[in-house]
Amino acid sequence: MASPTINAASQAGVAETNRSRIMRHLYRNGVSSRAQIATALGLTPAAITKITAQLIEAHAIEETGDLDGKKNRRSIGLALDTAHFHVIGVKFARSLVQIGVFDLTGNQSSLTTLPYVSNDTIGETIATVHSTIEQLLHDDPTIVAIGMAVPGPYLRNNGHTAVVSSMQGWRAINFIDEFANSFTVPVFIEQDARAGVLANSLFDPNSNGEPNLAYYLVGEGVGLGVIDHGRIINGALGTATEIGHVSIDVNGKPCDCGNIGCLERYCSTPAIHQMLIDNGTIVNGADSMSHTEACRALFALAHHGDEAALAMIRTIGTYLGYGCLIIFNTFNPHTIVIGDIVSEAGQPLLDEIKRTVRQRAIPEIYESTTIRLTTMPTDATVLGAAAVAINYLLDHPSDFFSFN
Repeated sequence: MASPTINAASQAGVAETNRSRIMRHLYRNGVSSRAQIATALGLTPAAITKITAQLIEAHAIEETGDLDGKKNRRSIGLALDTAHFHVIGVKFARSLVQIGVFDLTGNQSSLTTLPYVSNDTIGETIATVHSTIEQLLHDDPTIVAIGMAVPGPYLRNNGHTAVVSSMQGWRAINFIDEFANSFTVPVFIEQDARAGVLANSLFDPNSNGEPNLAYYLVGEGVGLGVIDHGRIINGALGTATEIGHVSIDVNGKPCDCGNIGCLERYCSTPAIHQMLIDNGTIVNGADSMSHTEACRALFALAHHGDEAALAMIRTIGTYLGYGCLIIFNTFNPHTIVIGDIVSEAGQPLLDEIKRTVRQRAIPEIYESTTIRLTTMPTDATVLGAAAVAINYLLDHPSDFFSFN
């Protein structure tokens, strides 16, 4: 016979799961009646009445007024007040750190880009992150959580990034020790590409809650976040899906991770920047630019038809196509979304990626997989950092609201 303690714990777990399911239903579907929620979730009207009463009392959801019901009956609408709750998203991307404030639907109310980060200024940047967040919390009492997106491979249990190509100083930062208990609201830390796939799943209408989705991050690093049948793939240490450190050339360029010919060495913004410096003729003054500035200068030239710039973008697209093939054959997602700075190269890049994949992929997999550039108006990683916090709130409402 189960003990009273076990029974109580089990009942509390069921109650929390049902609160989460109701909040997620309202998050995805907007205003709904109790009867609509009961039908959608397979719960009894009595259970819905009890749980929604708790959620209303805790100010997690609110009544919105009358709705038209079946047979001309009136019912009362319920909604999650997504605009009332705010979260902070922090993107750490080697030389680029951004801090944004968002509501629960991903609408951005502010975005701060910190000064360019070098190995010598990482300590100053960390201090600025602390002070900026403290000021945001002081100014906005509706902020309930902070999400952080950090470069992978991120060892989630000990707080370190195992390898940070081109800027090893970040390896000395323990994100858990530095931030987890530093503020008056909870902090959630995730690998950047996994944060990005969460953002696409939650906020991008083109993804529409796609249960088999890959987010291919191509910025200062190259990363991958994968949702497989509705669940994020993490791995034993949290370092799964590290596509940037898969070799595409066994005789290629050495990487800081110890491997040879890593994908990241051929199509990340530092790699593209170095290509431009080595070339010396495509982007004038590339050696005095940041990685992002150099890449955007290249993309602007290509947009205006510069043949040398277009040729370089096609080369980059070929490498990214190799990465897509790895994603195809390893994870078989329905959709691959390519995002971050390199995706700004636009259609010429996407055309070359698809051409490379079409030549080399198993036809049935190619025909059933969509490859597209991100359509999100906000950078998916900083928004993804916010999504990490929002996702936790929706999954664990009792950590944010008091229920009797």
